[in-house]
Amino acid sequence: MRLAVLEAGALRELEGEAAIEEIPKALRRRAARMWIDVSGADQGLKDRISGLLALHPLLAEDIAERDQRAKLEQVGDLLHVVMFSLGLENGEIYERELDFVLGERFLLSNHSSWWDPRATRHMRAGVGMVLAKGTGHILWSLADDVIDNYFPILDQLGDEIDELEDQVVNRADRALLERLFDLKRQLIQVRRVTSPEREMFNLLSSREDKAISPADRMYFRDAYDHLIRLTDELDTYRELASATLEAYLSTVNNNLSLIMKRLTGVTVVVAGIGAAAGIFGMSEAQTAFKLDEGPGFWIVTALCFVVAGLAVALLRKIDWI
Repeated sequence: MRLAVLEAGALRELEGEAAIEEIPKALRRRAARMWIDVSGADQGLKDRISGLLALHPLLAEDIAERDQRAKLEQVGDLLHVVMFSLGLENGEIYERELDFVLGERFLLSNHSSWWDPRATRHMRAGVGMVLAKGTGHILWSLADDVIDNYFPILDQLGDEIDELEDQVVNRADRALLERLFDLKRQLIQVRRVTSPEREMFNLLSSREDKAISPADRMYFRDAYDHLIRLTDELDTYRELASATLEAYLSTVNNNLSLIMKRLTGVTVVVAGIGAAAGIFGMSEAQTAFKLDEGPGFWIVTALCFVVAGLAVALLRKIDWI
């Protein structure tokens, strides 16, 4: 756990037990602004911090369980914001929950240890510069970095859809179909995360709240615009994936029709020879041509091959074999 306290222009950063002991002291000082960052904490530490901040029991329970959907919830004078960070590994998308509790004088961020919020783009200039603009500005800076990281993932999915569009015309196999369905599932997963967040930031950019200044509402409006663009691109990729699936099915049907044409052509040739053989019979060719002995068999055989050759030439001309 890490704590950043800004008071009278001076920034102090503490960790561990020292940070926990400082929270109630800073709360008593009206000029102090805090960012409480909880990373990979156990249940006991979360309960302890919730008690120090006097969080509602239901809010404390939501933070502890970490199985929420993306949402914006007003709990008394506090805002509970739940977002999800997305990652792409070995062709699979994973998501991790981020909890933020925003008050007029503090921001509580709760997340897994994999994420370092101080390494985000807006924090590189220093925590003090961001905290000086208010706790709402810290919330925006962290959320904006999460939203910006959605775009590279979506771009990778879009590039893979483009590759599948090229492959589906030349090679329609089971592996390609499985990947198409997997891409559609991943796009739905991204949609499930980003769609609620779009409405959340629409509210944050328009509602009046003590912790969010009018200037910060403009920043949240920018994040909302990013989410609009993201969902528009997502809808486009979903349509492209559906179109690619339709192209796959069309290619499979075309290949099946082509195979049926080839089989029909072969059947015509073979059935013609079989019909001639069935009519004359190997022992009746002599009698049919009124020959006591001689080339009756070979005449029938030659005629069969001639007719078969003509059939093959005709079928090749109409592209059936």
